Amino acid sequence: MNKTITFLLLIFTFTLSIQSKSQTKVKRGDYRIMFYNCENFFDIENDPVKRDDDFTPDGIKHWNYKKYQEKLMHISQVIAAVSAGKPADLVGLCEVENQKVLEDLTQKSPLKVFGYKIIHYESPDHRGIDVALLYQPATFKPIYTTKIPVIFKEKDSRPTRDILYVKGILTNGDTLNVFVNHWPSRWGGMLETEGKRMFVAALLRTKVDSIMKKNPEAKIFIMGDLNDFPTNRSLLESLHALHDFDSIVPTELYNLSWYLQEVKHLFSHKFHGEQGILDQMIVSGTLLDTTSSLYTSKDNAHIFNADFLLEKDKYGPGKVPFRTYIGMKYHGGYSDHLPPYIDLFIKEKK
Repeated sequence: MNKTITFLLLIFTFTLSIQSKSQTKVKRGDYRIMFYNCENFFDIENDPVKRDDDFTPDGIKHWNYKKYQEKLMHISQVIAAVSAGKPADLVGLCEVENQKVLEDLTQKSPLKVFGYKIIHYESPDHRGIDVALLYQPATFKPIYTTKIPVIFKEKDSRPTRDILYVKGILTNGDTLNVFVNHWPSRWGGMLETEGKRMFVAALLRTKVDSIMKKNPEAKIFIMGDLNDFPTNRSLLESLHALHDFDSIVPTELYNLSWYLQEVKHLFSHKFHGEQGILDQMIVSGTLLDTTSSLYTSKDNAHIFNADFLLEKDKYGPGKVPFRTYIGMKYHGGYSDHLPPYIDLFIKEKK
């Protein structure tokens, strides 16, 4: 084990324990799952088939090795902090460029001591940003992985990120179906781009229904930056993610992020005063059954909003995520998103 990396991890853990005092202490579940939009996690190489020119040393953002290393350390800090002493079992990521940055994150940062494995596919996004899943091989055994292509009907539509689907077995023998998402952005206007997100939501719902048709007791977890809030049509109508937690139907989907946004008034993203949760955690009703062998609840969902991830909002009251870039200016922060996470619990057999 690299002594330098171990030493850095100890420093990170100590520092973050101090910086995170404002974060409510949360009882650690048997499984912890988190999601993080890394905000343009690019390497410094120019890929001729991707529009990554801005994130090169000669590009307009002057992305270089020093900034890349700082970004690497920042992402590892966040994952270590959310992990809270025991590695998060599953870590969904988006806005990662390629396999290389994921290997650097898991093998050349303090996260190396956690021993994460990687599931990643290249997507057709023109900028080259993908989704990925890190997992702990001791607690999650993948038995099937694939990417779900998103192919719009309009010929002039730009390609977007694939949906990552992973099916795996947990240590108690339960099977968990995991979907990692990064839906089309709002660039060009929320209403103008809404149809694309509704299309992806409908595609995802079709995949979920096909799993539930074969196994009505299937346990499903959906996470990702959906670029819509829990109250938008893509979530309510196309994906049909419900928020009535008093009447649970096993084969329905329930958006825990709705509860975090509408009841607890938390946010994962804030831009020019508009705040809300774009980074969603959605579960099948089977995971909300507390008599089940594996379960959770709306109160086990959280947004990690420790002080070190935030700064004063110059556009209004409150704070805003401490991001890496503001426009073309390097700001030196972590990301323009805060990471959500959730704990799952094993029902002890009598």
